[in-house]
Amino acid sequence: MKHRPRPPEQADLLRPRLVDMIDGRHGLVRLAALIDWGWFERECAGFFPAGEGRPATDPRLVAGLMVLQHAYGLSDEAVLARWVENPYFQHFTGETVFQHRPPLHPSSLSRWRGRIGEEGVEWLLTKTIEAGRASGALTPRAFSEIAVDTTVMEKAIAHPNDSRLYERARRSLVALASKAGITLRQNYNRKAPRLAAQAGRHAHARQFRRMRKVLRTLKGYTGRVLRDIGRKLGAVPEGRLRTRIEQRMALVTRLLRQTPKSAGKIYALHEPEVDCISKGKARVRYEFGTKVSIATTLTGGFVVGMRSLPGNPYDGHTLPEALQQVETLTGSCPSLAVVDRGYRGHGAHGTTVLVSGTRRGLTPRLRKLLRRRSAIEPEIGHMKTDGRLARCALKGTIGDAVYAVLCGCGHNIRKILAYLRALLLTLLTSLIHAIAQPDHLPAPDHLPATAHAA
Repeated sequence: MKHRPRPPEQADLLRPRLVDMIDGRHGLVRLAALIDWGWFERECAGFFPAGEGRPATDPRLVAGLMVLQHAYGLSDEAVLARWVENPYFQHFTGETVFQHRPPLHPSSLSRWRGRIGEEGVEWLLTKTIEAGRASGALTPRAFSEIAVDTTVMEKAIAHPNDSRLYERARRSLVALASKAGITLRQNYNRKAPRLAAQAGRHAHARQFRRMRKVLRTLKGYTGRVLRDIGRKLGAVPEGRLRTRIEQRMALVTRLLRQTPKSAGKIYALHEPEVDCISKGKARVRYEFGTKVSIATTLTGGFVVGMRSLPGNPYDGHTLPEALQQVETLTGSCPSLAVVDRGYRGHGAHGTTVLVSGTRRGLTPRLRKLLRRRSAIEPEIGHMKTDGRLARCALKGTIGDAVYAVLCGCGHNIRKILAYLRALLLTLLTSLIHAIAQPDHLPAPDHLPATAHAA
């Protein structure tokens, strides 16, 4: 069922309020006042059926924790541990007095992400954009000119190789057969791990003929176990366990039949949707994950659109969807989009698209904006180093979609906090300068609105 409303705030003589303990000029305190938290409580109620189950966790708490963990690069467990010892985190998520225990279990964040899906986290990205506009860090004019690019969000998998995949497949089949009570003719628990290690040694010594011979043997062991289970599967009663065995057998069959040139290859048994993407990088030839489309403002670098693209599509074919998402999240269609040469043949309409390398028919202003295209590259780098875009830990294509948008939310929050810190420093510097020279002290009515809010 949906969450219960927060109880009215009451004074407590023994427990001081958080607003009396913290500095009101802190960035998280000022940011919390810029976000419309009541909107989350109204909209998230639609994800829960009325009158069924126990009350859900407060949506502001969950939304605040998701924003904080991607703004500071924390895992589910780490953000809750930081929340317990950081009063600013607690104030940001709506607490009135200091709490000494975590408000929920880390698994609750996983269930919330699965329940709200990509639509819910896009709402969260919209609210970070509105907070940037309310703080003054983002002007309405900035939405008209954007830069669009793609990058690879790697998946949390080991580097794929045949020996590891064959051994993992055999081991999983043996474990499922043991649960179902199937007696195998031979499970190869002693021989197969040794051969898998030997294949790595041959590859390291560049003895590739011996390595291929070991791989053929490992593949044969896995195939024998697979066929043995298939012959005895009829004795397993219908149910969830048999369904699991059939699904795993189908996946292992795909693995054994694939060739180096096959389409839709399997690179990880627990993540069969992972794509192999080549972006032409000198340090990393291939990356295993999913492609992500990112749209940022040319001035400021705010994320106004972010979406995962399973299947490794051509960049130019993804541009119309990226522009549509920007229009949905910001409420206005961008008039200019600057892209790199990978977007040639994009087919987007309604927006002027400048492709890198264009020389003819450009005004000096358009030529200047085209040079600004490369400004999106450091923004992507910050999302990977300061945020969590470098490695996705969520499962499946739905996890990729949710994770990508949350990384964009964290990037916007870091931008707003940096702007608020710089604004506060500017105001303090001007006040100190005015105190040193009283004749230049400005009247209170002439201070900007953000100064009164501070």
